[in-house]
Order: sequence, then C-alpha cells, then structure tokens
Amino acid sequence: MSKRSLLAAIALCAAFAPAQARECKSFGFAVNDYGKEGPARDAQALLDVHIKKQMEERGVKKYTTGKKSVSCKLFLDLIVFDEYTCTAVANVCWGLGPVTTQASPAPTAVR
Repeated sequence: MSKRSLLAAIALCAAFAPAQARECKSFGFAVNDYGKEGPARDAQALLDVHIKKQMEERGVKKYTTGKKSVSCKLFLDLIVFDEYTCTAVANVCWGLGPVTTQASPAPTAVR
C-alpha cells in the first residue's frame, strides 16, 4: 500500500442478547487519504481484516458479518485534490446457535 494514513480502528455499539446466548458487536475501520474511491475501498478491505483479527483474538471460529456500509467525509478541501476520511462499518455476531461464516457482501455505494 502506498503512503496512506490509516486511522485507528474503532469498535462501535456493543450489544448482547442473553436469551439467545449470542453476542453481536459493530466494528468499524477508518482510512484517510487523497481521493474518494481509494480510501473507501481500503476501509472496506481493512474492515474485513480487522474483524477477522478480533474474532481470532476472542477465539471465535464461526461468526456472521452483516451488511457493510462505507461513508466518506471531506477532510481537506484543496483546489487541485481533496482528502477524504472513509469509514466502513459492519455488525458481527457469534455464539451459540446456527452461526456460520458468511462471504463478504458487496460494499454499499460511497456517499
């Protein structure tokens, strides 16, 4: 990867469903770089890596990843080029019950 400034990964909105003995948590990853498509694509890819790493650290082998969304905000408005911060977010669930690892769905359109 070229010189890209990666922002720290952020874990968002923890939720727990004790009746189903299943835990869900929203994970996010932000990337700051020039242009809009590059940081959006990188945020999506690095979110997948971040989720996988978090599940390995928790000892979780089977989990589901919900719909992923990517949003971008203008960070620096320069005349010749702009710099954006793009954040990818997805809900991940694991625990008892019929939980399997799903293939990553296509990312949503960049806003």
